[in-house]
Amino acid sequence: MNDALRVALRDTGHTIESLAERVGVDPKTVSRWLLEDRIPHARHRLTAADALQKNVSDIWPDISRRRALVWFRPWQEIEREATTLRSFESLVVPGLLQTEAYARAVLTGGGLIPRSEVARLVDHRMSRQLILHREEPPLLTAVLDEAVLRRPVGGPAVMREQLLSLAEASTRPHIRVHVVPSTVGEYAGLNGPFVLATAPDHRIAGYLDNQLQGQVVSEQAEIAAILAAWENVRGETLSHWQSVDLIREVAQSWQ
Repeated sequence: MNDALRVALRDTGHTIESLAERVGVDPKTVSRWLLEDRIPHARHRLTAADALQKNVSDIWPDISRRRALVWFRPWQEIEREATTLRSFESLVVPGLLQTEAYARAVLTGGGLIPRSEVARLVDHRMSRQLILHREEPPLLTAVLDEAVLRRPVGGPAVMREQLLSLAEASTRPHIRVHVVPSTVGEYAGLNGPFVLATAPDHRIAGYLDNQLQGQVVSEQAEIAAILAAWENVRGETLSHWQSVDLIREVAQSWQ
């Protein structure tokens, strides 16, 4: 039994039925969360926690840790504690801003990952996004190449939903999205994606991705090199609101 969920239901006066109605699921589903300690979908966890006036981690602690790939866990710990995140992507929308349908399309591309594994990885990616909904979320600055907006990942409907979601996220005070326009020629971003995370004690860690697994870096020389790449990439972008206008414009083209 999930005792934390049971106590939260008692303290707020919610019943299984009233919580199910609030979240938009069948009461049997909530019963499974309670009696079988099942883990809800990421969006349901967020809505349920809000209804119960709790943080998601109070009711379902270490969810992401359970589902994370072993090699990804060190970065996930850094990401979870970060006060600021600076992300650059040249090929896809950053994972923290992906819709579920877009994430599924990215992970199924090429047919190399079994379907059962795709479902697990999608759920993990959605769980990671909960850090952006905390009371004190990290400040996220995401830079992406314009090509990301125009690559038909998952088809027109998926792309339209993803870009509208990206534009909506960009209106939140702690999220800034910038686009490197296609008119820019060579720039540092062509060498690959990366993320920089600043910890509460102001230390900076970096993350580099590849086809096999990601690499966490913290050596001073390596961080200096990534910071230099960030300054180059950031200097080539449109302003935040110019970027949002472009994202919305391209979203309308995906019919």
